[in-house]
Amino acid sequence: MNLLLLYLLLLKATATSFSGLTSLPVVRNDLVVRYQVLTDRQLNAAVVAGQTGPGPYGLYVVSVGYFVAGVPGAFCGYLAMITPAFLIIPMLRYLGARARHPGARSAIQGVTLAAAGLIVASAIPLAQDALTGAAAVAIAIASFLVLIATRLDTLWVIAGSAVAGLVAGFLA
Repeated sequence: MNLLLLYLLLLKATATSFSGLTSLPVVRNDLVVRYQVLTDRQLNAAVVAGQTGPGPYGLYVVSVGYFVAGVPGAFCGYLAMITPAFLIIPMLRYLGARARHPGARSAIQGVTLAAAGLIVASAIPLAQDALTGAAAVAIAIASFLVLIATRLDTLWVIAGSAVAGLVAGFLA
């Protein structure tokens, strides 16, 4: 894949992302479905790599770039990840004074709801690829329940899920 095209596709995804993984449906549609340069399994691995390390939630785009085009692709992903941050500074100066307007608040709420819907829509095919057995389904359900029922940090849920996965692997 052309590196400029990869950068532009990842930039489109990160520029429309409002909370890290909301760009996931855009990335999946462009790179898995449309251009077929990435598989769902690679996208899952990229998300895991981005979530396990420190840093922003959108860091997974660097791993996506790496899976598509190696180190130059990872650099494209990095540039795509930081470009919106540099562009937001002048935008905030202009839009900051207008953010309290009821119309602007409604637009922000609408975008947030759309992003939540996109996350659910992209999670289904990724879950179908990752949930390969009863143990994986049980770990996913338990993780979900712990996240919604407690205030436990996600790092501990991920660590606990990893341990549960290791135990399930040894018992199988």
